[in-house]
Amino acid sequence: MTSLTLADHGDRIAAAGRLLSTARRILFITGAGLSADSGLPTYRGVGGLYEGALTDIGLPIEQALSGAMFAKRPDITWRYLSQIEASCRGAHPNAGHYAIARLEAIHGGVTVLTQNVDGFHLAAGSRNVIEMHGTLRRLRCIDCGRARQVDNYAGLAIPPECPHCGGVLRPDVVLFGEQLPDQAVHRFEQVLAAGPDLIVSVGTGSAFPYIAGPVVWAIENGIPTIEINPGGTPLSEHVRFRLRLRAAEALPALLDAAGFGLDAAG
Repeated sequence: MTSLTLADHGDRIAAAGRLLSTARRILFITGAGLSADSGLPTYRGVGGLYEGALTDIGLPIEQALSGAMFAKRPDITWRYLSQIEASCRGAHPNAGHYAIARLEAIHGGVTVLTQNVDGFHLAAGSRNVIEMHGTLRRLRCIDCGRARQVDNYAGLAIPPECPHCGGVLRPDVVLFGEQLPDQAVHRFEQVLAAGPDLIVSVGTGSAFPYIAGPVVWAIENGIPTIEINPGGTPLSEHVRFRLRLRAAEALPALLDAAGFGLDAAG
């Protein structure tokens, strides 16, 4: 595939920027491609470090990182959760995360639904964030329910014990085979019920129905959609504006085109 530049997208970015400047309620749906610009692997689910191969103990990553495995052998699940966390360690939010946070600060009517578990949206300053798959940065005891925030897993015993009751801690993430968290789903339903008038899909392959569904709904109802992704997705040929760019370059350019760039007041 031929690599495209910002200059190649000039007209589309200008038109998409006009949508951004007039929309009242904007929904960003973000995936691993956004955090790829921070140096993180683009996971398949949460297992892209193992794309196309078994783990070093001969299990598919989906099995090792499943709720069923955690219930039986938390040490196995923790082995790979800690490898994934280690691949994130030292990485930081990028210009794409900061652009979304800036738009929320200036505009107000911005919601982020993210599939990512790295916590970068909150670290960049976004506040209205729905972490649909949870976060690696919060550990929760499966026995007493107490939770605590951690910066990283350095120094943790694997699997770690709860300092309060001695039970097993787990990251507050959705493992394979588990249901999405009720609170996150409820918040997302409220956002959709309020009626976003612009949906921006960023760095996601739109593989999950709850991720692709809002974009499909918007397309069918004439609501503008923007897709930012260097590769193609099932929705690429149907969105209003397709930007085959990295998120870290496309999002700041969109804010500039909308008049919300770094030179804007505020």
